[in-house]
Amino acid sequence: MSETPLRNPISPTVDFERDGVQHGYLRLPYSRDDSAWGAVMIPISVVKNGAGPTALFTGGNHGDEYEGPLALSKLACNLDPARVQGRVIIVPFMNAPAVWAGTRTSPIDHGNLNRSFPGRPDGSVTEKIADYFQRSLLPLADLVLDIHSGGKTLDFLPFAACHLLPDEAQQARCEAGMRAFAAPYCMRMLEQDALGMYDTAAEALGKVFVTTELGGGGSISARTLAIAERGVRNLLIHFDLLDGEIEPAESVMLDMPDSDCYLCSESDGLLELCKDLGETVRAGELVARVHDARRTGAAPVEYRARHSGVISARHFPGRVQSGDTLAVIAQVLQ
Repeated sequence: MSETPLRNPISPTVDFERDGVQHGYLRLPYSRDDSAWGAVMIPISVVKNGAGPTALFTGGNHGDEYEGPLALSKLACNLDPARVQGRVIIVPFMNAPAVWAGTRTSPIDHGNLNRSFPGRPDGSVTEKIADYFQRSLLPLADLVLDIHSGGKTLDFLPFAACHLLPDEAQQARCEAGMRAFAAPYCMRMLEQDALGMYDTAAEALGKVFVTTELGGGGSISARTLAIAERGVRNLLIHFDLLDGEIEPAESVMLDMPDSDCYLCSESDGLLELCKDLGETVRAGELVARVHDARRTGAAPVEYRARHSGVISARHFPGRVQSGDTLAVIAQVLQ
């Protein structure tokens, strides 16, 4: 006899089948010292008008990345249900405790939501959030957009991304969505460790999944916010959820074919980048030096490009530790 699956304790205060605009919460009970019968309240908006596809838009998967939360908060305020054909589910602060703390991971359990899938209904707060998305929200969606940026420790060229998938038809749909987003760059992205990712969970369910990296440094620029807002609208139009014309933009296609794209520090110290974000680099060319900050007279450790390409990401703080990513070198596709 099979066991009955455990029920997730999260309860939504919105009705996913009701037409119109609803603003509510995903309520997750969380008993703690300062609130015995308290809850984590994750904001959610649902904009629905009749039959049609469903888009699930998320930001704040990591709490120190702000383009997604701001762009999606504005979308939730401004999206007119009369113009929608289908349903748009908007969760600007997916890992709400991390967003409130301004940290990549949750201050409650130190969970990295984007490495916690499929989650557990009887696990930590972060695992319960992952389980709810895995079993309740992802099955509703046809299109999933998860907006990321570099947070406090990385800075990226602004790009939309998709992953290489074994299903060629699904891959083509994801790539079409990525291109429709119309970021200045598009990336066929290699994840160093895809296990437990929200991306992987959505793709395994056959969804069209598009993600982004839009700047970083733990802040927002007018440019990256505009890119996010344009991309969100373009995706709604591309998937027939909204009438209108896609706002095109020139986009450079990038590829991360293997782990040689990543330059990883093997030492602690102060970072001297010899190439700026967006600059081209040749194989063997000097990209960075790490200087010893605990003594004088020591030669810096040099890091050189393993292949030619463009600097698509860089370490943001001036101090680095062994294991930090110094830079990512993507290949430019013609």
